[in-house]
Amino acid sequence: MNPTTRSSHGNAPLGKHDIAALVARHIPDGAFVNLGIGQPTLVADHLPSGSGVVLHTENGMLNMGPAATESDIDPDLTNAGKVPVTELPGAAYFHHADSFAMMRGGHLDICVLGAYQVSARGDLANWHSGAPDAIPAVGGAMDLAIGAKQVFVVMTLFTKDGTPKLVEKCGYPLTGSGCVDRVYTDLAVFDISSQGVSVTHTFGTTVDDLAARLDVPLLDATKP
Repeated sequence: MNPTTRSSHGNAPLGKHDIAALVARHIPDGAFVNLGIGQPTLVADHLPSGSGVVLHTENGMLNMGPAATESDIDPDLTNAGKVPVTELPGAAYFHHADSFAMMRGGHLDICVLGAYQVSARGDLANWHSGAPDAIPAVGGAMDLAIGAKQVFVVMTLFTKDGTPKLVEKCGYPLTGSGCVDRVYTDLAVFDISSQGVSVTHTFGTTVDDLAARLDVPLLDATKP
């Protein structure tokens, strides 16, 4: 399935690995990509062999492979989320300052990030939940949000209490303004552009149902 494919399918919401696999299929061969901590790191496990996608981590690694398991685990070889990973042939290591220079210099084609909220104009809020006891975690997200050529977000569409995470205006502190291009969720995929928010894929729901639950105007791009 390529990024321009429009579809409405599936009888159930997607799980985390299903979402990661879908993102992986939409990453062009040969792209330079950063995967944010948490759910985005699962994308590494679903990239097809031979795709030529080069994964970058802000802690100083290029050409990272899938997550490491059992005998492959090297405690000195981790991604930015401290998860043990593997290395692919040609992997390189460098100071994290050089890694951030790559991020800020526009050398990444795509970054995949998690989020607390995304607004209808592509604003991203993912470093502070707003909870009084929450520990802010800026990390490299602000650099990635403004430095990558495209920003993909992966998240559940609603919180556990049913509050939408795709909103008209973010209520949490922003990570970046107008930076998000696409949002992958358990119920749908949304493209965000100057024309508005387009639903390109649905999973176990319909565009009409989504429109009834969200305060964001939706364009239906699931039909040919």
